[in-house]
Amino acid sequence: MRVPVVLLGGVDPEAMAATMVGLQFDLPGAVACRHSIDVERGVLTRTVSDLSGVVETHETLLEHACVSCAIREDIVPTLERLARDGRWQSIVAHLPVGAEAAHLCAALTWDTRLARFLRVSAVVTAVGARHPVRDLLGDDLLAERGHHCAPDDRRGVGEVLSAMVEYADVVAFDDAVDPVARGLVATLARPDATVVEGGHGLGGDVLVGRLHQHARTDAWTDPARTDVLPDVRGEGVWRVDLQSLRPFQPDRLLDSLEQLGGGSHRSRGCFWLPSRPGRVLEWDGAGGQLSIGDHGSWGTRGPFTRIVLTGVGVAPTHLRSAFDGLLLTSGEPVTWPAGEDGFEPWLGPIREVA
Repeated sequence: MRVPVVLLGGVDPEAMAATMVGLQFDLPGAVACRHSIDVERGVLTRTVSDLSGVVETHETLLEHACVSCAIREDIVPTLERLARDGRWQSIVAHLPVGAEAAHLCAALTWDTRLARFLRVSAVVTAVGARHPVRDLLGDDLLAERGHHCAPDDRRGVGEVLSAMVEYADVVAFDDAVDPVARGLVATLARPDATVVEGGHGLGGDVLVGRLHQHARTDAWTDPARTDVLPDVRGEGVWRVDLQSLRPFQPDRLLDSLEQLGGGSHRSRGCFWLPSRPGRVLEWDGAGGQLSIGDHGSWGTRGPFTRIVLTGVGVAPTHLRSAFDGLLLTSGEPVTWPAGEDGFEPWLGPIREVA
């Protein structure tokens, strides 16, 4: 019988710790495995505990202080060892602060050998109730809070936490929050995800069941999703869904990224460029921090551009006109004589990805 694993992520250590305690008490025969990364020392610390107390602690020197190394070198082997031990009926995997559950979930889902012993039953994202809107839509960096996962980790708190909320089966606030913050989280989260406050509502039987469905989660978090979005779930929350079959014009996009990417809102989706017609290009931003990248091939699908923006208060009035102004118009050239479109630093040379 495979042991169910509940993956716990977040960007607030206190919220994660409070949620982990609740999970340990709610889950049947649970063991908790907590990992933390000390970037300065290049050390990964593992603490394993159950209701009887601490079972073991161990420090591992990482060749590179990063999440990928931590997952490969200690997190996955430890989860397998705990599952095969036979003493526990379920596992809570407390990931390093700022580490996204999606990376570990993929490893546990697609590794056929691990799948004999482990299955991801739920992904829980812990959110601090002190200033959740700022955490989701502000411009703080993880490094500024001391929660970065690697020396060169320049990710924004909002970008990381928003992605965690979108990936979660359960979003757990560590205390009561105002309706706007709850509505923002409910709007970002998958429509069937559960949002709880103060640890209430985390039923053990549900968490060790089949709450996490990888395909369903992938569909919601896919930058090239085509679904019709549900209504906004909360007063004081806005969402603008910008769509077109046309590509962005590379020069204008480079000059005006901040028109859509800047500001206190969450933005994510996909776009395409006439210089790279076969590639799905990902748009991922929050709080003025924006990342773009090559997500893969369009395959048999026709390319399209879709950016979904979510925020609180009143939606900026310029978003639709700014989006339209970035699109390639009829009659504009679709090739670049120099063979470069300016996006090489982020997307690589055109000849390697087209």
